[in-house]
Amino acid sequence: MSGGDADASVEGDDRDDRDRSTRRKPVVVVVEPETPGNVGTIARAMKNFGLTDLKLVDPPELSEDGEAYGFAGHAREDVLPNADEVTFDEVVANYHTVGTTAITGEDDQSHERFPFKTPAELRESLKAVDAPTAIVFGREGRGLNNEELSRLDEVCSIPADDDYPVLNLGQAATVLLYELRDLTVDETQLPDTAVTRAPEADVERFHDFFGDFLEATGQREHVREKNALLMRRLLGRAHPTEREVHSLLGTFRKANAKLEHADHLAAKHDEPVYPRE
Repeated sequence: MSGGDADASVEGDDRDDRDRSTRRKPVVVVVEPETPGNVGTIARAMKNFGLTDLKLVDPPELSEDGEAYGFAGHAREDVLPNADEVTFDEVVANYHTVGTTAITGEDDQSHERFPFKTPAELRESLKAVDAPTAIVFGREGRGLNNEELSRLDEVCSIPADDDYPVLNLGQAATVLLYELRDLTVDETQLPDTAVTRAPEADVERFHDFFGDFLEATGQREHVREKNALLMRRLLGRAHPTEREVHSLLGTFRKANAKLEHADHLAAKHDEPVYPRE
């Protein structure tokens, strides 16, 4: 990669970070949830993936000592108690809306459920949307009906096994919000995993040691050459770290020394060396 390309890549990453920090995060809407536990599960998933604004259409009673708060984890402290009760009409009037459904149309003969996006496709689509957005989930048993879906701007469906594609409401919300995390999570708990490849001089030393090892095994020259190339391709794909290469160097150094010593003892005592091809 040229210096210019590298600079452009860094600028692109910085721009993505700025966009994520300034973009309005989606709100999550649940229409007529039947089970308080699912509301708590959704609240927990929201907190996991950087969302805070939960809106409920005709929800059940959510008592602090009940199932919803029990399932919400740390979201019981903010997401759940701050949830707003709204009407479906208010959601449609004030947000760019994405309806969720497990059952889609197969072609444009069913406009309510087609076209649809997968969660990954929705993530890419929403990157270009600078508008308040609502992700709308339906009831546990029936989901969103056709009339409701027809009033929403987009449809999203999670790909699943054709024999049983219907996810539990809390599971569906967790999967979808996970897929949208690049839009909503500024920083995860995972450390920076960028790998620094070992210095090429160390890698070449390893190939020298490996070549000596192959020679000591008594393989024919064309076999040694093939195996040496296979190892070079393997390390080329693996991008080993400096520590990994040094560990391999130590191992093959000892292996080569032992093979050399074995050959010396075999010659000294007029014993056959290791079998050779």
